[in-house]
Amino acid sequence: MSGRSVLKRVDWLTILLYFLLVIIGWVNIYSSTFSEEYPSVFNFGQLYGKQLAFIGISAVTIFIILALEANFYERFASVLYIISLVSLLGLFIFGKTIAGATSWYDFGFFNLQPSEFAKITTALALAKYLSDIQTDIKRPRHQMYAFLIILIPAFLIIPQPDPGSALVFFSLIFVLFREGLPLYYLAIAFLALLVFVTTLMFGTTWVAIGMVMLIAIFLLVKRSTFKVPILPLAAVFVVSILFSLSVNIVFNKVFEQRHRDRFSLWLRLEKDPEKLETIRKTIGYNTYQSEKAIESGGFFGKGFLEGTRTKGDFVPEQHTDYIFSTVGEEWGFIGTTAVVLLFTILLLRLVRLAERQKNDFSRMYGYGVISILLIHYFINIGMVIGVLPTIGIPLPFFSYGGSGLLGFTILLFVFLKLDSNRLNEWL
Repeated sequence: MSGRSVLKRVDWLTILLYFLLVIIGWVNIYSSTFSEEYPSVFNFGQLYGKQLAFIGISAVTIFIILALEANFYERFASVLYIISLVSLLGLFIFGKTIAGATSWYDFGFFNLQPSEFAKITTALALAKYLSDIQTDIKRPRHQMYAFLIILIPAFLIIPQPDPGSALVFFSLIFVLFREGLPLYYLAIAFLALLVFVTTLMFGTTWVAIGMVMLIAIFLLVKRSTFKVPILPLAAVFVVSILFSLSVNIVFNKVFEQRHRDRFSLWLRLEKDPEKLETIRKTIGYNTYQSEKAIESGGFFGKGFLEGTRTKGDFVPEQHTDYIFSTVGEEWGFIGTTAVVLLFTILLLRLVRLAERQKNDFSRMYGYGVISILLIHYFINIGMVIGVLPTIGIPLPFFSYGGSGLLGFTILLFVFLKLDSNRLNEWL
């Protein structure tokens, strides 16, 4: 396909949304790192200047992605996946430690975080495997292989330690559900999460009572329609209680105090108001200051470069994981709503693009892109406003960071390239 044809067929609405988010993100990075001593936006010694350079590199990368043949990404998906796994393994030997995580390669003039690119290659490899004509996701063996594609990079990232980035890989399980993975997996995951939270909040006794009530309701509703599976229900009850007991052991014996404090803050486990407030101001300091910054913005915000908490550096890492708090303080409810709407429109647009694909690989990769962007967007904003625990993942296209911006750009535009080729797929 010629370059002119690609530009004609590429989805310009998605590109517009991408650049709007990148530009708004850069404006807020500039505000959160602004120094009156270095006011020039082209000062590449400052973080906002470096981010501007990253935006330029990403723009060049877009042209390279669109210039490559669409079938390149499917043909070399497995090779790219293996290369990314090798790069993750190499961190254990050559990695650079930043903020307590050995997640980077130091090339002197820039640092590279391979996990950002492993997300792309994992989405490609998963789409490649699922689109194979011999793959049937309803068969247990094929389910196991699909899970392994997702789990291997995640387990290589957890020991860095970078649990936030590892969590992102699990979002790709949504691709499996879209392609026919039995829903009982989702039910198991939901039950495990419910038992985990309930155990921490109320204890194992209440988990047992709750399970008995749920089973009783199930028996009352279903006994008139089919034979009741007593043994499976008993097995679910026993496994749930054992899991609940293990939660208590892990929480009290394995977790460090800082981990327990984070859960105490998130779930309000500490009943003493004074102790809870102390935890908020220590372990939850970033989130506490972020909430205060957003609250101070009110409806219309304080105005560009007028955020007192932003200028006073009250919020740690405000230009990266907590960039949304700058939006809240300086642009207020109006600004935060606009950003949320832009992300929502982008995600809905990508769903529409994924559903119109004629090629299975393109559709599956599209849903991989949606899953990764959605979990970043949902967790980052939830973390910043205090409804989710601090995990530490960036806001796509928004947060400072060359690896992050370049990774998200490649992730998105590979899909746009595949989408632009959809009219040729049956020719």
